[in-house]
Amino acid sequence: MRRFAADHAGRIALVGLSDPMRLHGLAEARRTLRLLRHSGLRLLPYLAANFALPRLAGGLALRRRAAASPPERTPLAALCRRLGLASAAVPDCNAPAFRALLADSGAELIVTFHFDQILTAATIAAVPRGGINVHPGLLPAQRGPVPTIHALLEPTPRFAVTLHRLVPRIDAGPILAQRSLALPPGTTALAAARHLHLAAVPMLAETLDRLAAGAAEERVVSPLPYCGFPPAAELRRLARDGRRIADRGDLLRALRLPA
Repeated sequence: MRRFAADHAGRIALVGLSDPMRLHGLAEARRTLRLLRHSGLRLLPYLAANFALPRLAGGLALRRRAAASPPERTPLAALCRRLGLASAAVPDCNAPAFRALLADSGAELIVTFHFDQILTAATIAAVPRGGINVHPGLLPAQRGPVPTIHALLEPTPRFAVTLHRLVPRIDAGPILAQRSLALPPGTTALAAARHLHLAAVPMLAETLDRLAAGAAEERVVSPLPYCGFPPAAELRRLARDGRRIADRGDLLRALRLPA
């Protein structure tokens, strides 16, 4: 998202920033414990790199010269200020207040990029052209929040990024564009997600151009079963097969430090 914002700032009306730890306190602790009971402690590095370490990195960035940092190492809110982009915290993307903010921004299309909230039909309809999502998985398979983990669980991993229409059902809308990537053996789930999101940046720009010209083709697919966080036994199998969901390099990158 930071790379896309830096390259295409002129196309962006508003950046909505979701806080993945917005529950706070006891509610957040309960959610984390439920997830760890289901998936086991092997999920901890993945959760840390996605949630806790980026927040810590954002705090550290306040003490560094953020203006001199490349976009990839700049907190998104700070990057928006640097680029002159309007941004807002979004505790609930389906609240009337956020829909009003969307309308006031003049946005024509919603793009969700590594976004952890599910938009309702009313929110998607709040802008003239609806919405699209960047999904680092090979839809209609690999639906859900951790597609690269499920790719690693396959006998031969299949890595792909998909741009699809937003609908209220998770990762189930018509496909607008899709690209497979051949990643080297030993690529972690987190590294794969990073490669796939970066590969999506030029795809997203091209898709936006086609949508603006009325030339986008949409492929309707029948959604396959939803793939949530895998159980602990599946992560143990990954470890036995020598496949990892996160490594030291992923943790350092989450802190925006050289890996």
